[in-house]
Amino acid sequence: MTKLDDRTRTELEAAVFRRLVKHLRERTDVQNIDLMNLAGFCRNCLSNWMKDAADEKGVALSKDESREAVYGMPYEEWKKLYQREASAEQKAAFAKSEVKH
Repeated sequence: MTKLDDRTRTELEAAVFRRLVKHLRERTDVQNIDLMNLAGFCRNCLSNWMKDAADEKGVALSKDESREAVYGMPYEEWKKLYQREASAEQKAAFAKSEVKH
C-alpha cells in the first residue's frame, strides 16, 4: 500500500466518513437494531464517537448536535419519520449479541 502523509490520510478518512453518513441517511429503511445486530455499531454509535472525538479535542459539541450531524436532522424527528418497533427476532438477536449499545 502506498504510504500516505497524515494530511492526505485524514482527508481520505473524512471523505469515507461523509460517504458512510450519506449512505446511512439514504437508507432509512435500515434500522439501527439491524446495524447493531449485523455490524456491532449504528448511527447512534457514530454520533457518540463524533462527540467523543470533539470532547478529546476540546470542541464544544452536544449530543444532540452530533446526532444531527449523523442523522441529517434532529434525532427525535428521524425517529418519528423512520424508526419502527423492533421485531421479536431483532430483539432476540440483539439480546444474544456481545456488543451492547
